[in-house]
Amino acid sequence: MQEGIMDLMWKNAHLYGGNLSYVEALYETYLMDPNAVPQEWREEFDQLPKVGDNLTQDVPHSTIREHFLYLSKNQKRALPVAVSSVSSEHEKKQVRVLRMINAYRVRGHQVATIDPLGLMQREDVPDLDLRFHELSEADYDTVFQLGSLFFGPEEAPLKQIVDDLKKTYCTTVGAEYMHIVDTQEKRWIQSRLEPVRAHPDTPVEKKLNILERLTAAEGLEKYLGSRYAGAKRFGLEGGESMIVCLHTLVQRAGRHGAKELVIGMAHRGRLNTLVNIFGKNPADLFSEFEGKKLVETSGDVKYHQGFSSNVETAGGEVHIAMAFNPSHLEIVAPVVEGSVRARQDRRGDCVGDTVVPINIHGDAAFAGQGVVMETFQMSQTRAYKTGGTIHLVINNQVGFTTSKQEDARSSEYATDVAKMVQAPIFHVNGDDPEAVRFVSQVALDYRNEFKKDVVIDLVCYRRRGHNEADEPSGTQPLMYAQIKKQKSTRELYAQRLIDEGVITAEQSVAMEKDYRQALENGQHVAKSLIHEPNSELFVDWKPYLGHEWSFDCDSGVDIKLLQELGAKLAEVPEGFIVQRQVQKILDDRKRMAAGGMELNWGMAESLAYASILAQGHPIRLTGQDVGRGTFSHRHAVLHNQKDASVYVALQNLSADQPPMTIHDSYLSEEAVLAFEYGYSTTTPNALVIWEAQFGDFANGAQVVIDQFITSGEHKWQRLCGLTMLLPHGFEGQGPEHSSARLERYLQLCAEHNIQVCTPTTPAQIFHLLRRQVIRPLRKPLIVMSPKSLLRHKQAVSTLDELAQGGFQPVIGEVDNLDPKKVKRVVLCGGKVYYDLYNRRAELEKEDVAIVRIEQLYPFPEAILGEKIKQYTNLESVVWCQEEPMNQGAWYCSQHHMRNTLRELGLNLNLEGVGRPASAAPAVGYISVHVEQQEALVNEALNG
Repeated sequence: MQEGIMDLMWKNAHLYGGNLSYVEALYETYLMDPNAVPQEWREEFDQLPKVGDNLTQDVPHSTIREHFLYLSKNQKRALPVAVSSVSSEHEKKQVRVLRMINAYRVRGHQVATIDPLGLMQREDVPDLDLRFHELSEADYDTVFQLGSLFFGPEEAPLKQIVDDLKKTYCTTVGAEYMHIVDTQEKRWIQSRLEPVRAHPDTPVEKKLNILERLTAAEGLEKYLGSRYAGAKRFGLEGGESMIVCLHTLVQRAGRHGAKELVIGMAHRGRLNTLVNIFGKNPADLFSEFEGKKLVETSGDVKYHQGFSSNVETAGGEVHIAMAFNPSHLEIVAPVVEGSVRARQDRRGDCVGDTVVPINIHGDAAFAGQGVVMETFQMSQTRAYKTGGTIHLVINNQVGFTTSKQEDARSSEYATDVAKMVQAPIFHVNGDDPEAVRFVSQVALDYRNEFKKDVVIDLVCYRRRGHNEADEPSGTQPLMYAQIKKQKSTRELYAQRLIDEGVITAEQSVAMEKDYRQALENGQHVAKSLIHEPNSELFVDWKPYLGHEWSFDCDSGVDIKLLQELGAKLAEVPEGFIVQRQVQKILDDRKRMAAGGMELNWGMAESLAYASILAQGHPIRLTGQDVGRGTFSHRHAVLHNQKDASVYVALQNLSADQPPMTIHDSYLSEEAVLAFEYGYSTTTPNALVIWEAQFGDFANGAQVVIDQFITSGEHKWQRLCGLTMLLPHGFEGQGPEHSSARLERYLQLCAEHNIQVCTPTTPAQIFHLLRRQVIRPLRKPLIVMSPKSLLRHKQAVSTLDELAQGGFQPVIGEVDNLDPKKVKRVVLCGGKVYYDLYNRRAELEKEDVAIVRIEQLYPFPEAILGEKIKQYTNLESVVWCQEEPMNQGAWYCSQHHMRNTLRELGLNLNLEGVGRPASAAPAVGYISVHVEQQEALVNEALNG
């Protein structure tokens, strides 16, 4: 939301009036030496907007005034003689100095002292040697121009230039940013690092704040280590500066207008973050360590738990949320992105100012897990961008027991994958918490300025093993010999402040005792925690809680509204040239809307979306081909053949309709599905759909399906209404274009966790999609959506069928058979129904009834019984499927069908018919496919 004029004037009032000359004098000083002004003013000047694309350092006005005075005194004279003339040799050396400056910017990070253990093996970088640039110590006193350096003065002696370059680029901050193509971004980073030499002066108040945060980080680990010795906690020891970093990010983000931050992280340091940043009550954490049952479901281990709270910042109240996550490393990152995008959309924030994502990674996982690359790749795309993510890598320099670089990765740094999106990378020594604080400020400001991802590589160590029960010296003897001698980050920093006279040794000890006493008392230990938070910052889930499963849901729509919406779906703007075949589809839809033609799948699906929007529910639909539909059935996004502009009828139904978001995704399953899961768990009132190109490819996201979609509610009480459309059907297209692996979803079904459906008519998909959002129950919906049925002449529905009733979990026999003559019932689901129906007509069999089970989970046993009980002379019941018998619904659903027969008192053996058991889902030869299909259909009907 835009700020009011009065708000802006109030924020800037201190810069005007009687303060103006004072502020201008401060700014002049800042331009020459940023450390010479108080920190508050330094930060104020850092945030001044740039003019246009100009990112060069501002010029002091005093210099301009002097120059104009000089010109006025010389205006009637001949051109004044130059103050000095430069020899050609000096000019050559000047060029070499500029080349050397660039070398430090490009490669200084490669010799930076970023490893607190001092064990990192660094290769020599010849570009940083004076002699490489044909310079020597003999030139130290020679004054050279600084070129584009933001060091303040325009020229300086070589020795000072080299010393300042080393301090800026080769100490505890190693800035890696020269791979960025955009000059403006590079100049911005230089303008933040170089004036303060990457080490700004830190006020005493902030030094004490840093020490307090380190005291909290170390104090919690020590306390847990003594109270619960040997218990797994994946402690932060060795990386305590992470708490300083997070505290800085939260406070600075809030100060700059953010209202929410969403954090994703793995195990290490999670408990510390929950207690010291989020304000989780230590007493609750202790209960978890003691194994007390806190929920009625399966629950999860303490270092997977999420949390949320509100904290006070200089910019107001900020809601911070920690995402729940499994042990599968890095998979939470795209989930966080989805949650952030949903929160931004809810706030109408299309830029990313109000909600900030922070993803915390381990070094080994950041380098090793492919989903990291997928998450970076989505960062600037229309469907998935969130205005830039801050990536914080907790670089322990070891992954489990692997620390040798030649085993851990092929790249120099664990963070090199971030270069694919030209993200700046700030390597920082974890034992220099002031540098960590500064880098955190720069990273957040970069994200806010350019709306792009940025990486903080916090180089630290792991004082204990992979977990507290591990003995790491067996595999890393040298590293752990050094770690045993290494003083903690807090100990080092406290001694530094004692040496500076900021605190006394007694005050340092008192801080530790106070923190431990707070833990003992079970008090909140996070700073700025708000105990009565503003509820407007939360998503209201109350309407969706506590609902039991039910098949009953009237999802009908007034037929006049359907006709009105249908007409709008077929409209295009005047002068919009539609491709010829697409125009035919639109013309057919006009006839369907008018009742002159039965509805096909694409029209019924589009009407479902239109009617959902008309009821006030937003829709988000993404996938690799969703605008058109993999099989050209949807055409929700029309493309002008004249100028390539697009038109989406679903976005133009009415002036006040809710958002209809539809985007073709980039070619990913894992990160994209995880993103949509995160989105749907944050937006309960919306219909959120991910459609696979083919259902076969969804197993590229199996981790998301197993760890989040099917089990998230049971582990973490996280409701999710995500819909997955998975094209499925055996049509002779081979083993990778036939099966969405229905059996895998059914195997995961328990405790009413998900819905698995196989609709066979347009009316069924209409009611199924509407049911998913208009009823308050929120469960993931897995749809085995069709391919050939999209245009099947028999797979049609009338407008009346959409207007009335709801989704039918079971569709009974549609022909008018005499129930007493029926001796055999064939149960089936999906496309095979039409093959069975047509073959039965060819054979003129009147003693076989065909019953479609359209919902396989939760299984409609009672409804199925109602459809079968009319057949009193049954001799056999058979389940027919297209899938091989070791796949499909047979194994996971047969007991439900048998239960139904038992309840009816039918002493019949349920038979199963399908393709022969197979290691692959389908055959690759069309002739064999046809042969198998004929055989299973005939066997099902004839026995």
